[in-house]
Amino acid sequence: MGDGSFSRRSRLAPTSLVLVLLLLLLVSPSQSDQRVALSLYYEALCPYCANFIVNTLSKVFDAGLISIVDLKLVPWGNGWILPDGSLSCQHGPDECQLNAIEACAITIYPDVNRHFRFINCVEQLTLQGRHSEWSNCLGAAGLSNAPVDCYNRGDGIKLERRNADETARLNPPHRFVPWVLINNQPLQEDFPNFVSYVCKAYKGNRVPAACRSLPATIDSSREEIRSSRVCYASAARNVTPGLQ
Repeated sequence: MGDGSFSRRSRLAPTSLVLVLLLLLLVSPSQSDQRVALSLYYEALCPYCANFIVNTLSKVFDAGLISIVDLKLVPWGNGWILPDGSLSCQHGPDECQLNAIEACAITIYPDVNRHFRFINCVEQLTLQGRHSEWSNCLGAAGLSNAPVDCYNRGDGIKLERRNADETARLNPPHRFVPWVLINNQPLQEDFPNFVSYVCKAYKGNRVPAACRSLPATIDSSREEIRSSRVCYASAARNVTPGLQ
């Protein structure tokens, strides 16, 4: 009797195992596994980066698009490290400082909604020629003084060195900023069209409203894309060294 029960259990085991494996195969990946990686490499005082952040990238928070996106901001852009180890930036010392403070804000407040509010505010001031008023953006974005403390301790410079290394490892190398990547693939001059690329790259079934009204194909011939202005890396070395 006992031997017969064991025999029946043995015969059932392979079938049960197959059912379990089938169920595992049918389970869809989690929503987080399907999110699209959207990365922006930029510098704080490039007016074209500021324009992109304020007037174009901010659309990532419209109509549910952020629900399918992992947005990563990397402030460094066309800066470089001098032989003595100091940092220099395309638009001078103020840009080096703001890059570092924005890097601090991103690290201290990893929630993209929080640090983007601050960065968006700073870049709005850049467009208005009022970047020296950036500290007002801390309160406006609901942040503490922690990013400033981070900068004053020298941690912001360490973060910028990390950003410099990451930017230098881009393949292909960035030619200008803003430099936008979708799932690690650069959009090159087509960066203003990033929403279409995000929606095309998304493979999940929770399609946000932002993607439902887009055309089936990506149009890279639009005038605003072809005429987009940028800050070129090749023009960055004609400035005075900026930050120790």
